[in-house]
This record gives sequence, C-alpha cells and structure tokens, in this order.
Amino acid sequence: MTDRLFTETLRAAIGADRLDARLSSEVLFADLGPDTVGGLLTFDALDDILATRPLEPPRIRLHRKGSPVPAARYTEPGETSGAARRLLRPDALYRELRDGASLVLDGIDRLHPPVREAADDLMRLVRERAQVNLYLIWGDSHGFDTHWDDHDTFIVQVRGTKAWQVHGQGTRPYPMKVDADHGHTAPEGTVWEGVLRPGQVLHVPRGWWHTVTGTGDVSMHLTFGFTRATGIDWARSVLDRLHEVEFLRRDLPRAATGEERSAHHRELLRHLVEAAERHGVDDALAERADRFPRRQSFSLEWAVGDAEPGPGTRAEFVPIVAPPLEREGDQVAITVSGSRYRFPAAAGPVISELARLRSATAAELAEGTGAAPETVAAVLRALVRHHLALLS
Repeated sequence: MTDRLFTETLRAAIGADRLDARLSSEVLFADLGPDTVGGLLTFDALDDILATRPLEPPRIRLHRKGSPVPAARYTEPGETSGAARRLLRPDALYRELRDGASLVLDGIDRLHPPVREAADDLMRLVRERAQVNLYLIWGDSHGFDTHWDDHDTFIVQVRGTKAWQVHGQGTRPYPMKVDADHGHTAPEGTVWEGVLRPGQVLHVPRGWWHTVTGTGDVSMHLTFGFTRATGIDWARSVLDRLHEVEFLRRDLPRAATGEERSAHHRELLRHLVEAAERHGVDDALAERADRFPRRQSFSLEWAVGDAEPGPGTRAEFVPIVAPPLEREGDQVAITVSGSRYRFPAAAGPVISELARLRSATAAELAEGTGAAPETVAAVLRALVRHHLALLS
C-alpha cells in the first residue's frame, strides 16, 4: 500500500529503532519488492501527465553527462490559455532520451495522487516537508556528475535499474543550500555501492556525495526529498521573537562614541541571550509543526452546500501531520498551517479518531468513539468547512 509506504512498509523492513536512530546520519537500504512500489507511477500515467499538464522548463528538463540540455532542443514556443510557454516536442524529447539524456520532473507529487499519498506518508514519518522528483533515463549514460544534495533523500526505484555509489560526507559536513559554491570536495572511496532494482529503496543523507549512472536498461526512480530543521532554523525563530523587544527595535547608535556603542552591543547581547534561553529547541519545533502545510484539496459540494453526512459518508483528514488536540475549557483546539481552530469538547474524540485513521466513514467514526451519529455528522460538517476534512 503506497499510502503507508514509509510509516509502515519501510519502517517494518528497516526496523523502527534502526530507522529512528540512523535516519539522516547514514545510508539505509531496503528491498520492499516491486509490487509494493509498482503502483506509484507507470509509463501510462507519466504519458498522461506529460500530455495534459502545462509543464515547461525548468520544472521539467533534460540533463546529459553533468550538463543541462538546452531547452530549445526539445521544446518549442507555444501558447496555453493565452500565455506564451515553452511546450514539449514529443519527437525531439524522444530523440534526446534515445541519445542518453536524463529527464527530470520536479514536484511530481503535486501531479499524481499515488505519489502524493506516499509523499504525505513520508512527511508523517519525518515530520518535515517533502517533495518528490522523477528521474528517467535509458542506456548507460548519466544526467549528473558526482554531487551532493542540500536535503535528505529516499530514492525509490520504480522501473528498471540504476547503479549507485555513495561516497559519504565531503570536506564540509552538513552543508546547506547556501554552501553550493563553498568548494568542498567528495571523500575518496565509497560507503555504499550497488544497483537498485524495482522495489528497492536507498536513503542518502544531506551532504553525502554520490555518483549515479544508467546500466544500459531503462531506469525510472523517484527521489523523495525532505529538509530537516537545523540550529540555523532555531536561531531564525529566536530572531523573529526579537521584534517584540523594544530595545532591539531602536536604531544602532552610529554617531555615538566607541564606548557608547560597546555598551549598546552588550545590551543587545543580553536581550539576545534572554530570548534564546526563553525560546528553546522544543518551542522552535512546536512552532514549526504549527505551520506545517496542508495539501491543496477541495470538497466543494460538502463545504458549500447543505448536504448532511450520513453513515456511509467517507471523511479524509486533510492535515498531513496530525496536530495535537488541546483542551481549552469546554472546547478543544488544533493548530493547522498557522491557524487555530476550536470546537466543542464533544468533537475531540471524533477528530482524534479521524486523525488516527486518516480515512473513515461516519459510521466507523461513531463506532470507534461511541459518539452519536448526529454528533459525528456535525463534527464532519465543521471540519470540511474549515478545510480540515474532505467528504465523499
């Protein structure tokens, strides 16, 4: 089941303790079997995406042997809904792929529901935002030279085979996006080497150098990327809170004496340290969780109309990562995407059960919580209107 690909299938294959302890710190490998990932993406589905979506560079692009293929070689000027665009030319795209180019499609999780479900499940595992990119190549060429990524990745081989060498951390451990031009180099040797086959999954931590080449076969793989919160993110969250400190909002004393500027600096440091001590790592992570995004999804008929959810009405919980349910007097509250939502206390068990199951009928929610059918219906009406549930 791709909807629980990471939190259940991968977790069971690697081992929960090992996955928790080694994620983002070393290479992890698992063989889930081709049937497990075969439904993520087929060539028929990819053909349909290319035919029906207005994709253009740089979101979709070709690379060959470490260099981008000029877009003019596989696109042509066109118009979609009155806007000028670069449209893919099928015959030219075929030619470039036959000649060893690698096709890259960014954000395929926003285009294809099975991949979206798997990406959402990864976000529930790591509690960070994730994006999925597609890589497709024929032959024994390569799209990119040896490189590192500024985010953690899970590589899921969907079709064919691809050869991987992971070299480990370079001369600048834990690099970030701003370090792309820092000049650090790859280590010698490899820490993991192998040919990925359908159903096999490889985890490469952020900043670990790797070399990837075709094997002469076709290769279609999905890269699930996610970015962990770092000390830099904590520091930024502390700085955001300094806007509340009146002394920090004052102008710097440019025209003052050196001694006065030094005194001002010491006072700045005092306020900064006090803010850092008040706003710990737990606070920063909780704040990050409160801002976790929702997928853009719609349930127009139920959210706008007056239809009454019945026993067979199916509800799907919209928040990707279930927020904590907090008690506020005779109400319960959750924070989703930076907004606070409050409900009568009787809604709490229904919300908790739906968040746990992710998808359930009204009858299943009533049975699982002991709530009256009319209570469940009222809760679902409120959730769908706040874009916290989809109904069907």
